[in-house]
Amino acid sequence: MLTPLARAHHGWSSFDQERPIYLEGKVVQARWQNPHAELMLEVPANLRVPADLAQRTLPKQRSDVDGPALLAKAVAPKRTERQWELELAPLTRMEAWKVAEITPGKMLSAVGFTHQGEQGDAVMRVEFLFVDGKAYGLRSNPA
Repeated sequence: MLTPLARAHHGWSSFDQERPIYLEGKVVQARWQNPHAELMLEVPANLRVPADLAQRTLPKQRSDVDGPALLAKAVAPKRTERQWELELAPLTRMEAWKVAEITPGKMLSAVGFTHQGEQGDAVMRVEFLFVDGKAYGLRSNPA
């Protein structure tokens, strides 16, 4: 049974920005609307951080984000849930990055942050999105 996507906007203060996590998998639900796009991602049971993650090329964005350091620190979550809610950027920012609408069935990966101590729901605030061979920095608009 699929969990419905959240209908409320989460504040960012509860997300642990010192511990980036890595997720990959198949989109099983999508809401492409404001206040931000949301995806439900089904991750494999044996999720591992790819060995080359830290070497991925990241796009320049307006916010000062040390992307290479985040990728180098990213870990697989400790949680065992197979479905994670991914909170993306507002649609205006997704359009600025020229991200095509993501629909169920799409395979993707992401680096971002979950709640302190991985408490509460299995939710990731996405910092970097990797889809169709492209990387997107979702904290701000492209530089």
